[in-house]
Amino acid sequence: MKNITIAIDGFSSTGKSTLAKQLAKHFGYIYVDTGAMYRAVTFFAMENGYISKDFFDKETLINSLPSIKLHFEFNADLGFAEMFLNDINIEKEIRTIEVSSFVSKVAEVSQVRAKLVEQQQEMGKNKAIVMDGRDIGTVVFPDAELKIFMTASAETRAQRRFEELQAKGDNVSYEEVLKNVQERDYIDTHRDDSPLVIADDAIEIDNSYLSREEQFQAVLDLVDEVINS
Repeated sequence: MKNITIAIDGFSSTGKSTLAKQLAKHFGYIYVDTGAMYRAVTFFAMENGYISKDFFDKETLINSLPSIKLHFEFNADLGFAEMFLNDINIEKEIRTIEVSSFVSKVAEVSQVRAKLVEQQQEMGKNKAIVMDGRDIGTVVFPDAELKIFMTASAETRAQRRFEELQAKGDNVSYEEVLKNVQERDYIDTHRDDSPLVIADDAIEIDNSYLSREEQFQAVLDLVDEVINS
């Protein structure tokens, strides 16, 4: 059975990471959450006072990029790899609504994207990888054998995200989460560098009314078709 590269792109809170983890586990592939990498850089900027609601010191962040070391470590108990920033586990810290509110702005910075894309391409040079993000099929792996683009209504995605945050004990409102989803959609699709677009050869999946199991089976059939072709 040949190894392939599976690129999963799409809007925020469409379940890209959930699907990618399912596929990686099923096929024994490496899974890379590129969103976690951008969140880690965002967290670094927040911790160092480079970004806030009304302020973003892009130049200082750009100059600090050489001091940002990112890596993933597999957690057997959780069943997936966690994000480490300069050897510190920040998996929990990067999943907050505060980080979500700034991550698209940080991801707009061309120098940040260049640094992370280079790392992502190195991770996938031997294939047998599932990677999800915003520009995987268009920029990181334009020659990926299978490209999936995931979408759902903003309201559906906000409700999913709201329930996730509530389950973690975060005190947020649905309206706040919906506003964040809509703002991220706008920034992701309108940035000058690598905007969120559907690759010409990507297969679009609207999962507004699909269960996780239905979605997984649909994509599993697509992967099997590519692998066995």
